[in-house]
Amino acid sequence: MRLKNVLYVVGGGGAFLVFTVPLLWALFRSVQPNEVIVAAPDPSTFFQLTWNNFRTLIEGPGNLMRAVGNSVVVALSTAVLTAVLATLAGYGFARFRFRSGPLLFALVVVSMMIPFQAILTPLYLEMNVLRLTDSLLGLVLFYTTVNLPFGVFVMRNSFSSVPVELEDSAHVDGCGTLRMIGSVLRPLVTPGAATVALYAFLAAWTEFLGALTFLTKDELYTLPVALVNVQAGAYGEVNFGSLVAGSVIAMIPCVILYVGLQRFYVTGLATGAVKG
Repeated sequence: MRLKNVLYVVGGGGAFLVFTVPLLWALFRSVQPNEVIVAAPDPSTFFQLTWNNFRTLIEGPGNLMRAVGNSVVVALSTAVLTAVLATLAGYGFARFRFRSGPLLFALVVVSMMIPFQAILTPLYLEMNVLRLTDSLLGLVLFYTTVNLPFGVFVMRNSFSSVPVELEDSAHVDGCGTLRMIGSVLRPLVTPGAATVALYAFLAAWTEFLGALTFLTKDELYTLPVALVNVQAGAYGEVNFGSLVAGSVIAMIPCVILYVGLQRFYVTGLATGAVKG
């Protein structure tokens, strides 16, 4: 038993180091001058720390903070909209019996296997006809559409794990469908909904190709697109200091959300994977 505990501690400590050391290294590099980052290691200058990289990003002409605001709006809107739609669709697939239900759910699962990059051209043409290019709303709808199949899959299995007798009792008491989802079933499927919201937020926050394709105005750029513009210096020189500082800014909300919703995320993934 003691050997098993030692193995658990060693394995957990190793996993902790694998995931945290790169984050700490990026944080340390972000407060070093660019000339120190690109130079050979020198003990006399290696611990020379400065906030100039972050100051350059915030005060510079790249409008990085506006890009951060755009990313926050897009990611939060995507997370909320995806969670709401996935909850309603998941409840329908789990509780309503109709002839084409299994086929439609199979199509939802199959659509998870198709990367949006493979259909990027028709997506752009469709959004252009609908006048949703160069629009944060269009980007939110695009991200919601891409993340919805995974959300429906998780929420359908989350509702399937709830006993039907609980809903029957609520129906006897005169509870309607929407009230039942919001009051009776919501505490039981919260882990699944939190998983869907977190997954959609992270996907929208870090996505680059779609934002680069559908946005052409500087004032609408999201953070990943803005960072590409920030990193380039004169004569093609890469400003690694600003790039690493921007990456640290980008990963802060991801780390905070994941740590805050970790218990829901793990439970929701387990429910969505095994139940159904």
